[in-house]
Amino acid sequence: MSQEFLWYIPNTVEPGHRGDDTTDGWGSIEYSTELALAAEAHGWGGALLGTGWGRPDTFTVATALAARTTTFKPLVAVRPGYWQPAHFAGAAATLDQLSRGRVLVNIVSGLDNPAAYGDTTVDPARRYARTQEFLHLVRRLWTEERVTFEGEHFQVTDSTVAPRPLVTGERTHPTLYFGGASPAAERVAAAEADVQLFWGEPLDGIAERVERLRKLSAEVDRRHKPLEFGLRITTVVRDSTEEAWRAAEEKVAGMAAKDTEPTWSQRQRTAVGQRRLLDLVERGEVLDTCLYTTPGRFGGGGAATTWLVGSPDEVAAALRAYRELGVTHFVLSDTPYREETGRVGDQLLPRLREFAAGAAA
Repeated sequence: MSQEFLWYIPNTVEPGHRGDDTTDGWGSIEYSTELALAAEAHGWGGALLGTGWGRPDTFTVATALAARTTTFKPLVAVRPGYWQPAHFAGAAATLDQLSRGRVLVNIVSGLDNPAAYGDTTVDPARRYARTQEFLHLVRRLWTEERVTFEGEHFQVTDSTVAPRPLVTGERTHPTLYFGGASPAAERVAAAEADVQLFWGEPLDGIAERVERLRKLSAEVDRRHKPLEFGLRITTVVRDSTEEAWRAAEEKVAGMAAKDTEPTWSQRQRTAVGQRRLLDLVERGEVLDTCLYTTPGRFGGGGAATTWLVGSPDEVAAALRAYRELGVTHFVLSDTPYREETGRVGDQLLPRLREFAAGAAA
């Protein structure tokens, strides 16, 4: 079973992302490279690069960063509505060869602003059906020659990708990450993804989802190696418990001052996975040992909805508990990104790798 410890680079031209106080450089190759090199220097395997219409093109940024780093793996977030699968399979395979096997891929089905780039598929069921075809076809194009496929959303005839992705050991192509908590999304993951990414739910929620996804894998007659699991979450780490909670509460106070608490109606319109996170505040302010739910009350979204807060030993122990449930891919972050890349990397990663090595022994 593979394992990854990844950071996050928001990939935006606008400052202030999730409270980051850096004012200059966003969207420049210099600053993006600085963040990637910091991740590399502080022990991260790579970083997730955010995607969305109106932001720098994620694949272009990933290509530039791969050229300016040595071991950094870009986890490239892409939407099927941006790409035809054959086009993407060829581009990603080329970058994978040029970077000597450092490409990771995160497939995103959620809406951003599809009308702005001409994507007319907005119904969730159709989007997930399209994503499943996209994953299926990209994998075939990476591993087979003369592929012919006739689906509801995509078609290719006698298609062969050249070059192929770099093959090393058991790795035949870039790892395909995928997120989503709805029944339709989970069926896509069980059938075609390599890694199902979870957001920061309590341990009981993750355990239930892992069990369900393993059962679904059998129900959909999964043809690939067993599905793996990942966690995308914010980690507020300081030298002591008291310092960590003081920092977390100060961050939340700043969020509260902006009066961005989601309304009940907004919660009902949001995606299933995000709604699961927002609903956690009703269970308590702190769940498990140090899962902080309050950020969700004041505009925290996605991985910023819940935070793991504590000393390095406490947060590492919390993450080890997820590891014991089967989670082996971790995508962590905190702001300011430049500073926390080093702090969290230096304080947390040695503890996590020591545990992972013991678990594998």
